[in-house]
Amino acid sequence: MSKTILYIEDNPDNMLLVERLISARGLVLLQAIDGLTGLVAAHQHQPNLILLDINLPDIDGYEVARQLRSSDATRHIPVIAITANALKGDVEKALHSGCDAYIAKPINLRDLWTNVSMFL
Repeated sequence: MSKTILYIEDNPDNMLLVERLISARGLVLLQAIDGLTGLVAAHQHQPNLILLDINLPDIDGYEVARQLRSSDATRHIPVIAITANALKGDVEKALHSGCDAYIAKPINLRDLWTNVSMFL
């Protein structure tokens, strides 16, 4: 059975870039364009991994990560933050919110695949 990755991202260009990488590896990519939709998708589909943008239009990725970690149904799913937030303390904030790893934008596909591979 193919592994499933949920990508919560509101930027269509980033979504397309990641979709190409994931589908080329034979994995299934589920897409959510905001935090609340992403939380619903995580509970419904139980993906093997979640890629999470921090700057979302409704609730931010930090809150999404906290909610994922507070639910028995989703706390086991690894979460990789993917964000343009690159200020001092942003990595720590993402990890403290419940993310397992952090990747800065612009997305480097080699770095992304290395991180995805670690969690699958």
